Amino acid sequence: MNMAGFYDESISNGLGWRAVLFVSGCPHHCPGCHNQIAQDYNYGERFNKQEIIDRICKNSILKGITISGGEPLCKENIPEVLDFIKEVKKVRPNFNVWCYTGYTLEQLEERNDEVTNETLHNIDVLVDGRFVEEKKNPTLKFKGSENQRILDVHKCMAEHKIVQVSL
Repeated sequence: MNMAGFYDESISNGLGWRAVLFVSGCPHHCPGCHNQIAQDYNYGERFNKQEIIDRICKNSILKGITISGGEPLCKENIPEVLDFIKEVKKVRPNFNVWCYTGYTLEQLEERNDEVTNETLHNIDVLVDGRFVEEKKNPTLKFKGSENQRILDVHKCMAEHKIVQVSL
């Protein structure tokens, strides 16, 4: 997996101070994508999990990690994304994990494969759905278009229904 970028600190990619990992590669190619360059799987540099974890460990202000892209939950990236989340949770057990994906939660659940299921169990908040340029709204918090949802993954799975995060 390639990494399109990494922010050591951000307050605009989820609640609280968080690190942000941008993975490379995306099959969706949404018109108007704000990170179009990251759609290329070869863009950026090879992801070095240990280097990123070391940077996270050195920063005591962080409350979580956000994983974005590209597309972190496509079949090409999801195994390394899951491994990364699990390693982060070993060193920072109380870290809150947000993930941005062009897939809907329903599409991810339909996969019904071990890696996707385990990844979902390790994500706290999922911002799901493709970016739709016609539904772009710059006043929205933590999402780009009105069709996207900010989901409490654990509640969604426990209650077997869509539960959006109240902001």
